[in-house]
Amino acid sequence: MVNDPFAAEGARRNPELRRVAMRRRVAEAGFVRVDALAREFAVSIMTVHRDLDELERRGFLHKVRGGATSAPTTTFHGDLEHRMQAQVEAKSAIAREVLASEVESGQVVALDDSTTSLVLARLLPERAPLTVVTHFLPVVRALAAQPGIELIGLGGRYDASYDSFLGRATAEAASELRPDVLFLSTTAVADGFCYLQSLGTMITRRALIASAARTVAMIDHTKFERRAQHRLVGIADLDRVVVDDGTPELTVRGLRARGARVDVVRG
Repeated sequence: MVNDPFAAEGARRNPELRRVAMRRRVAEAGFVRVDALAREFAVSIMTVHRDLDELERRGFLHKVRGGATSAPTTTFHGDLEHRMQAQVEAKSAIAREVLASEVESGQVVALDDSTTSLVLARLLPERAPLTVVTHFLPVVRALAAQPGIELIGLGGRYDASYDSFLGRATAEAASELRPDVLFLSTTAVADGFCYLQSLGTMITRRALIASAARTVAMIDHTKFERRAQHRLVGIADLDRVVVDDGTPELTVRGLRARGARVDVVRG
């Protein structure tokens, strides 16, 4: 709740302050009703709807009947904070596997802006010295003070909903490099293809895939239950796919039948 009357008045008068406060409320509660937000911020129902429309456009939340949610659905992959707290054990098992089998000291390693890549990033000092290429600010923060880690940041247009740099300028920066291996994830997998929700993410990740000598996808089982708009890459076009043991065996067999190299990590 906005308990400070001065903060509440500021949020009521300033649309951007109000949207930031609404975003935090939805993130904290998981779901908030439109009428509750209208009362809290002393604005009309229509104003709340406009604010939620804008926050949804930026990727911070998902509007549902009667309110808004920060939790993932089949078409909304959740806000960044929610994604960082989801499927922690599966992501950790996948990250441990690729660290042991794919990462060697002296490599140039690229990481996308997925939360599974962030889990892996926190393990990378175990393999130092390494050069790490990324456009994801949480990875930069995690590795900035680590000895033996040289960081190369890919700039461009900053997208607050992903806490990363995305789009054509970032893609151009990625195309100038040649990492030994790229570790990436995806929003959804369907019919043998990886899909992403954001066009900017798709553009950036395609450039990273094209620049890397080797590509390794880290995909937890929930990604096979979702949908997204933008086709990224065929699963068989990646050098390796690592999934957790929550992934149905039928799904794994289907991916292998399409030519994908899939390894299942036991949690």
